[in-house]
Amino acid sequence: MEERKVLIEVKDLKKYFNVGRHKMLKAVDGVNFKIYQGETLGLVGESGCGKTTCGKTVMGLYEATGGQVIFDGVDIHSLNKKEKKEFTKRAQIIFQDPYSSLNPRMTVGDIIGEGIDIHKLYTGKERQEKIYELLELVGLNKEHALRFPHEFSGGQRQRIGIARALAIEPEFIVCDEPISALDVSIQAQVVNLLIELQKKRNLTYLFIAHDLSMVKHISDRVGVMYLGNMVEFAESDELYDHPLHPYTKALMSAIPIPDPDEEKRKKRIPIEGEIPSPVNPKPGCRFAARCRFATEKCKQATPELEEITQGHFVACHRVRELQDK
Repeated sequence: MEERKVLIEVKDLKKYFNVGRHKMLKAVDGVNFKIYQGETLGLVGESGCGKTTCGKTVMGLYEATGGQVIFDGVDIHSLNKKEKKEFTKRAQIIFQDPYSSLNPRMTVGDIIGEGIDIHKLYTGKERQEKIYELLELVGLNKEHALRFPHEFSGGQRQRIGIARALAIEPEFIVCDEPISALDVSIQAQVVNLLIELQKKRNLTYLFIAHDLSMVKHISDRVGVMYLGNMVEFAESDELYDHPLHPYTKALMSAIPIPDPDEEKRKKRIPIEGEIPSPVNPKPGCRFAARCRFATEKCKQATPELEEITQGHFVACHRVRELQDK
């Protein structure tokens, strides 16, 4: 079997924010994963778990507090200005809110063409043709190039954001909750567009979302984050069919089932209590305070990600004894 190329390797990545009076908010605290070329890696978890901060640190929008992000063999946090510009040509981001991420004073054509101009890829008629081609690629018309962002619906604005990200022909795109601000009816269209573009252009995605069913639809492998830590990591089908971490099991039990009879029979696993503060967190497993299986060891020692079955990693002291519970 042909060895897949690792495009991105995240090693012990940390991103802390100083929130004053010797307090550190540990948004991302020692996260590890690899993304293979041409695949989609999904990153899920509750709001505030650090998944967006992780994505922005992988992109270099935040400076890492510790650890490395190796992109095609080079640590992006050690690049100089010129090298960073070259990296942004190969890696782009689609933001969560398609309205606030588009400049309201610029036409759609200029928004899409901005990256082309910065990297001096095309000029004149060739630039214009490229913008028209990108608009049509994402399901819009070339007439839209002269309009402003406020003239479009949320779904159309997100398509403009996708066209802007594709303008400089990147290899890797961080999709930061690209569907959470959209109507449910539009979400599937945007996800299907991303899948179609990935096939056409051999793109690699880091897809960040809290809609678990949509993440399953688009992702090859999925990582589950909780309070800055990765608690479980596996191939998409494996994770959804056999979740092992108590937190992942609770998340999966909340996914609605279209069949009303099956939905009634389904057993929900409630998570008690509030998410603890990520500011100066206590030692031990971050989920221990809300986990009904937690022991004294869970509250004192931080569990490492451990491979339980092939390609299925879990950070839980009690995972082997809880596998069938």
